[in-house]
Amino acid sequence: MKFDSNLRSTSCLLVALLQAGLVATAPAVLAASGETSTTPAAVESDELAARIPGIFAFAGAQYNRMLASVKDDPKLPRTVAEGKIKTVGPTDWTSGFFPGSLWYLYEYTRDPKWLSAASKYTERLDSVKNFRGSHDVGFILGCSYGNGYRLTTNAAYRAVLLQGAQSLASRFDPRVGLIRSWDHGQWHYPVIIDNMMNLELLVWAAREGGKTRLLEMARSHADRTRQNQFRADFSSFHLVDYDPTNGAVVGKYTAQGAADGSTWARGQAWALYGFTMMARETHDATYLAQATNIANFVRNHPRMPADKVPYWDFDAPDIPRAPRDASAAAIMSSALIELSGLVGGEAGRQYLAFAREQLLSLSSPAYLAEPGENGNFLLEHSVGHLPKKREVDAPLNYADYYFLEALLRYHRRMAGSGSW
Repeated sequence: MKFDSNLRSTSCLLVALLQAGLVATAPAVLAASGETSTTPAAVESDELAARIPGIFAFAGAQYNRMLASVKDDPKLPRTVAEGKIKTVGPTDWTSGFFPGSLWYLYEYTRDPKWLSAASKYTERLDSVKNFRGSHDVGFILGCSYGNGYRLTTNAAYRAVLLQGAQSLASRFDPRVGLIRSWDHGQWHYPVIIDNMMNLELLVWAAREGGKTRLLEMARSHADRTRQNQFRADFSSFHLVDYDPTNGAVVGKYTAQGAADGSTWARGQAWALYGFTMMARETHDATYLAQATNIANFVRNHPRMPADKVPYWDFDAPDIPRAPRDASAAAIMSSALIELSGLVGGEAGRQYLAFAREQLLSLSSPAYLAEPGENGNFLLEHSVGHLPKKREVDAPLNYADYYFLEALLRYHRRMAGSGSW
């Protein structure tokens, strides 16, 4: 999601996994992880790799226009509603994705104008470091300040992230062993699968700030999520409600999926990404096994469309007429590229191939906006909250963010270990 993404070596984890017998031999793993160089001819012969420069040029033009259109708005772009860009304040869960996309534009181009824009929009989120009202502090600060710190090593960004991690940690209750997701609704202690994405801030802060208790919280949350939030086929429940006094499971539900027993596509994407990240960060083979099982559910699902962009829910009652969710595909593709490097071998090649197909679809006219259209967001056809009829078949800032992240990860893979 941010911080180190998959733009660094995975060699330490590879050693651990080799010792555990969970991945292929070292040469195969290293080749899959992108630690051997790829020739320019190989890059040029790959259709997706050949598209990436044009996509980033298109993204730059779109975001230039978007910046101009919101230059007098103190908030941050989220989506388009009734033909106009909808902007949100710092504590909206999506607020970090727009500055995150600007950081990715800077990372690819190294153009100072993107550094300036990314810094400006990132610093609008400074107050979130003290926000304790939501688990989404990890999303908000990680995608903005996390990428900013990774690319600039700005000490002020580091301080915001460390304070934000403390605010996020305030939502952890040791009696339950999980970070509470929401303070609203009819639930007792709700934990949503999306919350896996916020653990990266805790893991990073534990490493950077020497606070081992933050890592213990992240692992506890991941462990209990793995135990309670998945079915036998590794599909995920969107929400598990716990008894706050003893941590017992009260019930398993959905808030944004088609039904309590259905598999909400974006939730499955969060699960895939979150456990892949935890495998990378902790070198724990249990998390890697969970990530691969989730990936296999996605890749082999009989209702996954031919273009690999999922319906908004794998069990939506109106398939094949159900809306697609480009945001879920973008998140999945980014996670699968990283996972492919962690597992290596034939499984890794299959995950990478699946992600490539998703990105080829997303970068095709079926999903990529026309220049100057779509509110100047990149991707069309995402789904925010279908049960409440919000942001259905709409552009979303997090779809763009994970699309750009996935392209950067793929570019890195194809270009070997060199710089842009």
